[in-house]
Amino acid sequence: MKSLLLTLVLSVMLTGTSVYDFKVPGLDGNEINFADFKGKKIMIVNTASKCGLTPQYEGLEKLYKQYKDKLVIVGFPANNFRDQEPGSNEEIAEFCKKNYGVTFPMAEKISVKGDDTHELYLWLKAQANEKGFADPVTWNFGKFLVNEKGELVATFAPKTQPMSEEILKWMN
Repeated sequence: MKSLLLTLVLSVMLTGTSVYDFKVPGLDGNEINFADFKGKKIMIVNTASKCGLTPQYEGLEKLYKQYKDKLVIVGFPANNFRDQEPGSNEEIAEFCKKNYGVTFPMAEKISVKGDDTHELYLWLKAQANEKGFADPVTWNFGKFLVNEKGELVATFAPKTQPMSEEILKWMN
């Protein structure tokens, strides 16, 4: 209840904020500046290395490569669900590269739920709530889709596969 109230209060405070106002540290040590993605769709996904859904990295990479000219995917490792992302940022980066050849931007590990939820996720959840979309952060690999103008246009449940028709229809 406390988290819900905090989210609602912050949603009112963050209404004027844009996805393009956010900058986050990347796993590679470089900054991920969302303003750099203006004109492209952005898929934001909370990820984990030790989850039954972890093989979605493969589909996310395929989606990223296939639509790289009009889509950027940003992964956010999070350890919020049954400690399924226990590693350090360095271990996560190595795991993603070695096991799935991930080339899309990956942010440093954050929290995507609870009292320490990252500001970007507070904004995304507030936007989803405002637009009547389901909050996809019910488990690892929940997905938010932002259009080329920086507007949240869809959310996808964790089990929605990256190459599913539900997602691909947004790529055209």
